[in-house]
Amino acid sequence: MTPDTAVAAALPPVPLTVEGASVLHQMMRLRRSVWRELSPDLRQEIASEASKALGEMSGTAVYSLLGHKGDLMLVHFRKDFAELNQAELAVARLRLSDYLEPTHSYLSVVELGLYESTSKVYGDLAAKGIQPHSEEWKREIEATLQRQRQAMAPRLWPEIPPARYVCFYPMDRKRGESVNWYMEPMADRKRMMEEHGLIGRRYAGEVRQIITGSIGFDDWEWGVDLFAEDPLVFKKLIYEMRFDQVSAVYALFGSFYVGLRVQPQDLAGIL
Repeated sequence: MTPDTAVAAALPPVPLTVEGASVLHQMMRLRRSVWRELSPDLRQEIASEASKALGEMSGTAVYSLLGHKGDLMLVHFRKDFAELNQAELAVARLRLSDYLEPTHSYLSVVELGLYESTSKVYGDLAAKGIQPHSEEWKREIEATLQRQRQAMAPRLWPEIPPARYVCFYPMDRKRGESVNWYMEPMADRKRMMEEHGLIGRRYAGEVRQIITGSIGFDDWEWGVDLFAEDPLVFKKLIYEMRFDQVSAVYALFGSFYVGLRVQPQDLAGIL
């Protein structure tokens, strides 16, 4: 093993990340048989109450889902988990919640991976002879992360895009017997992620992508939200990425949820 190889092997395999907004997706099905038993006036009253409350919830968007996986999806972007909890409780207090059956939910935080910065800062610290995980190492890493948080603040704390359509799905990196993303060297993962990112950047004018991390928070490792005016862009982007090494070899995908944005004042119309 060469000296450079020995140094690389001693460095942490985990890429640095910076985190921002806390995110909760709530998927729900309307209990239509029970809803229909209410008088039209009561349905309108309950819907109006929900419309007013949701309209006053900054950082919350409502979507009408397509398909059998639910009727509504609420997406909440908040400062932290405590605020997400308050948003969830506010929804639960609505009379409309008596007629909504949860079908799924997803908890995560906006996450930006820093493969490029990780390689550079790890290499610089190793060149200075600073031991991984020492106090000096931790100070240098935190200084790097703080600079990145400031530079990337708009991406870490985004508003929910106003696009007409949303596509949400969770995903993992494979950890099976034949391939294991987490056993690949940092340099190889960095290269593959750079190639992966090039595809997304080609769609920058057509789709807005927000990646959230959920390791330790939910059943999958990441959540992906795509926002666009034309839903066909979801198919084209994701199909093209299927041929990318990161997706073709290492990616596993969960269920996809596609919905249309609904303004709170129009909620009664879809109920």
